[in-house]
Amino acid sequence: MPDHTEIRPLRILHLEDSRVDHALVKFALQRSQLPHEILLVDTIDDFLRELDSGVHDFVLADYHLPGFTGLDAWELVLERGIDIPFVILSGAIGETAAVDAMHRGVSDYLLKDSMNRLAHVIQRAMEVSQTRKAKAAADAELAESRQRLAELAEHLQTSIDQERADISREIHDDIGGALAAVKLDLSWVSRRTLDADVRQHMDAALEMLQHALDASQRIMMNLRPPILDQGLVAAVQWLAASFEKRAGVRVSVRRSAEQIDVPRAVQLVAYRTAQEALTNVAKHAHASAVDIDLSDREGVLTLEVTDNGQGLSSEALKKAKSFGLLGLKERAAKVDGWLDISSSRRGTSVILSVPLAMPSGAEGDEGDFNHRDKNNDQSDFV
Repeated sequence: MPDHTEIRPLRILHLEDSRVDHALVKFALQRSQLPHEILLVDTIDDFLRELDSGVHDFVLADYHLPGFTGLDAWELVLERGIDIPFVILSGAIGETAAVDAMHRGVSDYLLKDSMNRLAHVIQRAMEVSQTRKAKAAADAELAESRQRLAELAEHLQTSIDQERADISREIHDDIGGALAAVKLDLSWVSRRTLDADVRQHMDAALEMLQHALDASQRIMMNLRPPILDQGLVAAVQWLAASFEKRAGVRVSVRRSAEQIDVPRAVQLVAYRTAQEALTNVAKHAHASAVDIDLSDREGVLTLEVTDNGQGLSSEALKKAKSFGLLGLKERAAKVDGWLDISSSRRGTSVILSVPLAMPSGAEGDEGDFNHRDKNNDQSDFV
């Protein structure tokens, strides 16, 4: 069946002061059989009025015009932020002027004695313009998608942190309290019984209960360490000491001051970064030593965790399932910071940098937990 779809004619705005040249343009376009509508304007006011109407698809402009040039007209197009293909058609445009026009973003230029190429130049300029617009639309869509993903990741991370704080609080208040109470009761019974078999069972039960208390404390500390209430330096030192004892890897901590005051959100990001970096050392590095540098010099909090292990390959750093590293980068971005990871055969270095001039309201969602647990009696449990 024949295709009855009508092609909308290309609407061309022709800026030209010569009626003869305008007639030549119309003749060249008619010969090319390019569907078009063309409107002639010869003053800057008429040009701007038609340009602002938004009905035109293309601008064809002479270079030399009374009192202004085609480049002046192009600058006005740029000032208005109008994205439209713009071709300069001139009888005598020098090479320097032509190069300058292209550098300024003009789509193309054509000499009037090459009028037989006009339709080709117009079609090529339109194709380039459409490709550029399609790319811009795709880039905008991709940027929006990335923004939505970043917002989702931030929301998920905030939810995870809040859930960790809630679970840690419940472990402390409910499980920890109950276990501590049971331990007291068993101790009381054990001190008052004279039966050797009963005492033996009571001692075994107390030992298992202490294991449960230790496990609950360890889980709570991993979820949301109360040591953070004592400051970032103390928290990092505790983390380093715990890792050294557990993994058998020497860890040294250097800090710029005994106390480094940072917002709670930054404190948590720095702590989790150090925690994840040490976890990676234990899993992959086969290192014998780790150095942690913590500094707040020049208004920037810097945390660097460096090991002397076997390093990570570039493929390992880029692999799609490196969610730990991706999570650290998202955390850093949340507090306007950034994360750098470098690795070689001599080891791996993870560096977190966060400007300390934090915007208002940037504190983390775990703030309530800091206050609510500050005065709790943690006794055997903490």
